Amino acid sequence: MSLNESLIEQHDALMVALQADETEQLERLLQEMRAADIAEVLEHIAEEEEHRQTVFALLATLSVERRAHIIGYLPEDLQEELANEMSDETLLSVLEEMSADERADLFNLLDEDRREGLLRRMAKQEREDLKRLASYEEGTAGAIMTSDYVAIPSGMTVSQAMMRVRQTAPDAETVYQLYITDTDGRLAGTLSLRQLMVARPGALVDDLMIKDVISVDVEAAQEDVAKMIARYDMLAVPVLDADARLVGIITHDDAMDVAEEEATEDMHKGVSVGKLEGGLRSASLFELYRKRIVWLVLLVFANIFSGAGIAYFEETIEAYIALVFFLPLLVDSGGNAGSQAATLMVRGMATGDVRSRDWAKLLGREVFVALGLGLTMALAVSVVGVFRAGTEIALVVAMSMVLIVIVGSLIGMILPFILNRLGWDPATASAPLVTSIADASGVLIYFALATAILGLPGG
Repeated sequence: MSLNESLIEQHDALMVALQADETEQLERLLQEMRAADIAEVLEHIAEEEEHRQTVFALLATLSVERRAHIIGYLPEDLQEELANEMSDETLLSVLEEMSADERADLFNLLDEDRREGLLRRMAKQEREDLKRLASYEEGTAGAIMTSDYVAIPSGMTVSQAMMRVRQTAPDAETVYQLYITDTDGRLAGTLSLRQLMVARPGALVDDLMIKDVISVDVEAAQEDVAKMIARYDMLAVPVLDADARLVGIITHDDAMDVAEEEATEDMHKGVSVGKLEGGLRSASLFELYRKRIVWLVLLVFANIFSGAGIAYFEETIEAYIALVFFLPLLVDSGGNAGSQAATLMVRGMATGDVRSRDWAKLLGREVFVALGLGLTMALAVSVVGVFRAGTEIALVVAMSMVLIVIVGSLIGMILPFILNRLGWDPATASAPLVTSIADASGVLIYFALATAILGLPGG
């Protein structure tokens, strides 16, 4: 059974129990299911307003630890609503059971007065840790890191370090990677749990640790952190402040979440849609309209250039009306070729496979690839041109196809580089934008060639 089928079955089982008001069955299902699956099913159920309060009541029947685990998987809007339903005492208990990074995220969703009230009721160390994690700017390494890690002071023996691991492991995000710090809290090295377990009890961790540690700055972009973890296949990466002090770690699962979020954002930009807060299902009608309308209106005006090109060659079109038959075919081919090239470039730049200095090499390659594509497509369309409008127009269409595909491909390849040099996100070189530019270029190329070859006036 696939994951989706399993979730559908669990969703249906919960819905049946909800509608039949079978409290015992609901509690049993919630105890048997995994926290991540419960969160996804509850997210679907909570979309129906009549079941929303029931879902909240069901969560309240679970242990604080399990409830905290489930809440960490829920979208922000549901987390905020759940938090607002809880008393300060209950919310404090839930926060204590959450991992440090998830605790900070939920804390930032609360209004300022409630945050202040909760902080006053926390122990000093917990309060300072939460305030620090919640203070980092969204999208940075500090915003996604956790302070739940195992730090071992420099100078300890292996046996002392093992004791330290046993003491701190229950609250740590991961125990497989251990971090050695000096007296000032600076990162001195790293050590795997395996290395520690097989070493002599009396050996010093300073002699066993790896000193050349890959780390990130607390202000680094979260996207760069995710790329680093993927590049070096790391379980976790340490996060350092401006003074090289260890302030947290970012684990592989958090990096995966960031990579998914960034890929989704790039895909939205690729079709000229703004970032949707909370996802597609929870987005309001107005938000969906607002995120899409700006680029669509701008592209309407961009397409005016295509209309202007057609108007300029009006006499050519009147003399050879058959040219109009091939116009959509040609401009769409240029737009499609451009969209393909832009998608390849944007994704290559996003993954680090392509860098700005590679543009000249890639430009030369793209010319030859586009030439091959254009010639193949020209050969195919020329057959239609001969039967539809004769040899002369078939020649115009074939030559236009080659040039339009080359120009469209080069537009799609170059535009991401230009935007990157301007400091903009290359993903903004979206398919609709590339298509609009390629369309206008295609119209001009097609009718200019037709005018030149057929010997007609140009306007």
